[in-house]
Amino acid sequence: MPSQLPLDMLINLAKESTDEAARLLGRLTAERSNAQRQLSMLHDYRQDYLERLQTAMTTGMAASDCHNYQRFIGTLDDAIGQQQGVLRQAEENLSKGQLYWQQEKRKLNSYDALAQREQRAQALVESRREQRANDEYSARLVQRQASGMQH
Repeated sequence: MPSQLPLDMLINLAKESTDEAARLLGRLTAERSNAQRQLSMLHDYRQDYLERLQTAMTTGMAASDCHNYQRFIGTLDDAIGQQQGVLRQAEENLSKGQLYWQQEKRKLNSYDALAQREQRAQALVESRREQRANDEYSARLVQRQASGMQH
């Protein structure tokens, strides 16, 4: 039984580590979703301003207003480029988080497999001990009966 205690401790530590990795994975997934949502909003905002520019150009607009629209759309393009970088980083972090969680889960599964193997070995030892005790009891019983018949 003493070997079981360190294994139980390892299993508990691995469970805690796997749970922490799962929480981290949840945060990284949320960060990636937020980055994607912000990028979509920037694209939508840019599309909206392009449509406004086209509408204003068909109805007539001052050259300075056209220049301001184009400059603002350029600023949005820069923001989109930056947000794409944020999204790429979030996706990379998410991939690393998934690998980390998988690693921790494999470790936990390995410890669980060792514990199950240990339990099966203990059960087999117990079963053999009980069988031996039953065999000895049966042998003594047969011997007593045989001794009783001879007298």
